[in-house]
Amino acid sequence: MKAIQQVGYGPPAEVVRLVDVPDLDAPGPGEVVITVEASPIQPTDLLMIEGTYGHLPSLPHVLGVEGVGRVAAVGRGVTHVSEGDRVLIPPFTPAWAERVKTGAPWLRRLPDLDLGQLSMLGMNPLTAHVILTEFAPFGPGDWVLQNGATSSVGRAVIPIAKSRGIKTVNVVRRAELVDELITLGADVVLLDGPDLPGRVAEATGNAEIMLALDCVGDSATQDLLNSIALYGTVVVYSGMSGKPFTASGPRLLFHGQSICGFWIFNWLRNSANLCNLAEVFDELLPLLESGALSTPIAGIFGFDQHLEALDTAAKLGGKAILTPRRRP
Repeated sequence: MKAIQQVGYGPPAEVVRLVDVPDLDAPGPGEVVITVEASPIQPTDLLMIEGTYGHLPSLPHVLGVEGVGRVAAVGRGVTHVSEGDRVLIPPFTPAWAERVKTGAPWLRRLPDLDLGQLSMLGMNPLTAHVILTEFAPFGPGDWVLQNGATSSVGRAVIPIAKSRGIKTVNVVRRAELVDELITLGADVVLLDGPDLPGRVAEATGNAEIMLALDCVGDSATQDLLNSIALYGTVVVYSGMSGKPFTASGPRLLFHGQSICGFWIFNWLRNSANLCNLAEVFDELLPLLESGALSTPIAGIFGFDQHLEALDTAAKLGGKAILTPRRRP
């Protein structure tokens, strides 16, 4: 079967290839084989190709960290899905192949929604959901603060928070993004810049913000710390600036604040968390179906167009979606 394989680290044109790999065996007890329909190119994939991601499988390996497809075959004892059901491909399953095999018991039949949007449900919206539900107790009307609000995680935070009665303060770097996020349901959108903490306080009526999400790093981490309350937490889930995080020791000491790193890969390694995945996606799917949860798509590419797709993805102007067969 066809698959997109990484054979080294470096520029995609040199280390990423479309190859033939052995087809999968029939599913064993509790397993299903899924025919891949669509898989996005995430920053995770680009960092793996560079060799700078936190998890680097042995070379050569098939790329892709999430996607969607149809169940092609089920093994003995499988009752949670049936042949022909559309299902998610479990996160960090190498999805840039014509077929994958998994024993994930949380898989459920998906509704017939946009394939591109469905293919992106398993990583970034999950990250947003976990951070919003596991790092601070929220009541209706409470606030959460985030930078990088137009990132895939940031876009997911807005509708998930709104569905739970949580208000969002969203920091962006370009003025033309303000109206776009307001349309998505953001309560407050602020341009990054001088006196961000003062403007956050003014916009929220001096609310005590207990949680902030940081995907930027550099001095942005300190700006978030300066904007949240006593004993508040900044969760760092990415470092898009590429620069070290900066934080004031006295601020952390005298305000009892915390900085916590979060990586969905580690969260998924805890088997106790996997037991709740079906319920999490049951909450996310209605948001996707309503259009509240949505990520811009730059294009859909066949496996044989993978280099063009990777180039599109690297421009960060919308997601590139891969599909085993070239789209007309």
